[in-house]
Amino acid sequence: MKSTVEQLSPTRVKINVEVPFDELKPNFDRAYKKIAQQVRIPGFRPGKVPARVLESRIGRAPVLDEVVNEVIPAKYLEAVQAGEVRTLGRPDFEVTKLEDRDVLEFTAEVDVRPEIELPDYSGISVSVDDVELDDSEVDAELDQLRARFGTLTGVERPAENGDFVSIDLSATVDGEEVPDASTTGLSYEIGSGQLVDGIDEAIIGATAGETKTFTTQLVAGEHAGKDAEVSVTVQSVKQRELPEADDEFAQLASEFDTLDELKADLRERLTRMKRMQQGVQARDKVLEALLETTEVPIPEKVLEGEIESRKHDAIHPFDHDEAAWAKSLEAQGTTVEQFETEAREESEKAVRTQLLLDTIAEKEGVDVNDGELTERIIYQAQRFGISPDEYVQRAQQSGQLGAIYADVRRGKALATVVRGATVTGADGSELDLSDLFGGAEETAEDSAESTESTEAAEASPAEETASQK
Repeated sequence: MKSTVEQLSPTRVKINVEVPFDELKPNFDRAYKKIAQQVRIPGFRPGKVPARVLESRIGRAPVLDEVVNEVIPAKYLEAVQAGEVRTLGRPDFEVTKLEDRDVLEFTAEVDVRPEIELPDYSGISVSVDDVELDDSEVDAELDQLRARFGTLTGVERPAENGDFVSIDLSATVDGEEVPDASTTGLSYEIGSGQLVDGIDEAIIGATAGETKTFTTQLVAGEHAGKDAEVSVTVQSVKQRELPEADDEFAQLASEFDTLDELKADLRERLTRMKRMQQGVQARDKVLEALLETTEVPIPEKVLEGEIESRKHDAIHPFDHDEAAWAKSLEAQGTTVEQFETEAREESEKAVRTQLLLDTIAEKEGVDVNDGELTERIIYQAQRFGISPDEYVQRAQQSGQLGAIYADVRRGKALATVVRGATVTGADGSELDLSDLFGGAEETAEDSAESTESTEAAEASPAEETASQK
């Protein structure tokens, strides 16, 4: 086999492959065997028909088709490996020459990872916000913790923001009832924003037994994007009563004996969370600086795939009804054209980021071990509320395990750059973020874990405190 690589652009190549028929004997043997299993010829058992008999009955063309379809992907991979071509996405094949018993020639056009000239990122300097914490934030966390231990008490008054109500819902679109939008005895916290738009305004001021109607736009299901007439009946109204903030509550809600100790712990957790946010800000600003100073050519096919993926995710909740999706966008004050413009801009940045971090990872020799990959899988499974085994199964079925590996590797590559950058606070003083991104002597696994900690949204201090009780 002979192959050459022709550079069409910084992000696309054409691979020319020439395969003499002398190399195709194993492929012809398999083709004859496969076709022999599929045809029935008197006097021969299935699979035992000689090649010359097959050709005399069905012709040479079906055999050639079978061989070509098998050979092209295999020889393409050989050519990619021989030329050390860093391909992205699927190739476009074209058979340019097929002379039976002589030669097969074909081309494969495919996007490739471009050569990127990296800047001296050791000189990157960014400024981040200072960590500031006042007593009101600690008090707010304490109130959130008290709410977890609060009790609901029925009240004989109109519903107010923050109350819990039991409601019955029904909805119609163009006079027809929407079964998916009807329910009874639903518990709802007014102001939580967990139901349709307009429901809070309808419920506030209503008393038990009162029915209110309002118009809203459905965001999912068969009628997504359409206006619905919603009827809501308030069955009961309850208010949440919080326990007193004292030493007894501290002992109930935490491992501490006094309220002062509990508040000190909440302050410490809030400070740690703000430092993590500071780390996220540093990471994002370092990445922005990298993108601003580095030219990254974008493979067009890869970009189109990213844009299409974003559009697919946006339309999917509307059962891919583009008219309903467009109407929903209009209700949000935007248009399909604006969405597509923003999707292209976001996709361009995403693709540039991936290519840039892949190049840095390669330069720095960043790798991902089994422990790091497992940590990411567990983290992602927790986010989706499923078991790690189920998450892995879904990832395998959708071919996403490679993408998970790549994301961990890119995170480690970016952490490497952040560690070498100068990060200062608002007053110009240099900050030490080694506990977030690791020091020079940390292990690779520690690096992945510290990078992931800046990517994850940490549980609120109140939730963390309660969970440890």
